[in-house]
Amino acid sequence: MVISLEDIGRRFNREWVFRHIDYQFQAGQSYAVLGPNGSGKSTFLQVIAASLIPSAGHIRYMAAEKKIEPDSLYQHLSLAAPYMELIEEFTLIEQIRFHFALRNYLTGFDEEAFLELLGLRHAKDRQIRHFSSGMKQRVKLALACCSDAPLVLLDEPTSNLDKQGVDWYLNLVTETRATRLVIVCSNQEKEYGFCEQVINIIDYKL
Repeated sequence: MVISLEDIGRRFNREWVFRHIDYQFQAGQSYAVLGPNGSGKSTFLQVIAASLIPSAGHIRYMAAEKKIEPDSLYQHLSLAAPYMELIEEFTLIEQIRFHFALRNYLTGFDEEAFLELLGLRHAKDRQIRHFSSGMKQRVKLALACCSDAPLVLLDEPTSNLDKQGVDWYLNLVTETRATRLVIVCSNQEKEYGFCEQVINIIDYKL
C-alpha cells in the first residue's frame, strides 16, 4: 500500500484545519501524526481513510501496483478510534464472529489465537454493553490489528487503557505491523514510540 498526498487541505466553512500537505506513506513503515487536542489529527486520519473528501489537493492510493478508488478503500483498511462504536447488544464472541465474517484474519490468526491475544476469554459470552471502557478499547484495537488489511489506522489508541493495557497494545502492534502501513494519531509518546516517521499537523496550519 502506498498513499500519495498532493497539496492536500481540509477546511470547515472558511477555516482551514490543515493545508498544503505533500507526503507519501509507504508499506512496511509506521507513521505518527502528532499535534495537541483539537489540532486536526482525527480530521486528517478521516481524510486518509476516504471518509472525508479533501477540500483541496488529491490523494492517490496504490496496492500491488494497482490504483484503488477512494470509494473502495474501506476494503483495504482497518481502523480503531474512540469515536467508533462496537455493537453493544452482541456478546464478545458474537462481535468477533460478525467482524470476521466480513473480514479475513491476519495470517497466523484464527478465533482461538485472537481470543488468546485479546486476553478476554473469560468474558467471551458477556454482552459488550457490560464491558469497561478499557475492555472495549482492547476489542477495537485487536479487531483492527488482527484483520487482514494492508492499511491500519489508529486514533488515540491507548484511550481508556491502564499501564497494563498500554503494554498489551504495544505488544499487539509489534506482533501485527510487519509489512503493513500503520498510521497512529497521537499526542502521547507511549502510543507511537515504535513509529519510524513523524508528521506534525501544526506544521500545516498556515
